[in-house]
Amino acid sequence: MDCFAAINTRRSIRNFLNEPIPEEDVLKIMDAGRMAPSAGNLQPCYFIAVTEPQQIQLLKEAALGQEHVGQAPCNIVVCVDPERSAHYGDVGRNYLCLLDAANATQNMLLAATALGHGSCWVAGFSERRVKKLLGLPERFRVVSLIPIGKAAAEQEMRRPRRPLEEMVFWQKWHD
Repeated sequence: MDCFAAINTRRSIRNFLNEPIPEEDVLKIMDAGRMAPSAGNLQPCYFIAVTEPQQIQLLKEAALGQEHVGQAPCNIVVCVDPERSAHYGDVGRNYLCLLDAANATQNMLLAATALGHGSCWVAGFSERRVKKLLGLPERFRVVSLIPIGKAAAEQEMRRPRRPLEEMVFWQKWHD
């Protein structure tokens, strides 16, 4: 699948089949995250694949009980070490590293789509609980969870998008 096909067909999947994801696919998806751009190429991101059923259920609890987190056979937790972005001072530690993780998350969502898997960007979770569950260092930040699996059924079509003309401007803003 080419890049534009993945962009245009990707949607948030919240209902998964009980089928494992091949480890090779999980590694390809995380490698797509690794290849995302980062400020100054400082690469502050880390990815934790959660595939053990008991650990997945604990992750679901930390994700405010979201069913799709507990239903997916794999969840990738995207986190950053802000100190890797310290070259840019507080802006790097508090902002740029989070943007870098967002870049990595989107790459992984698109890679999952290209490999025929459904996924969803999850930002609703207790960061403290996720960090404790995964044994992350205190300085780390958890940015997103990505439940991945085969879609349980044909999902509802994409929600309509605003027309491009409403969003694009040339040279400067205008009403």
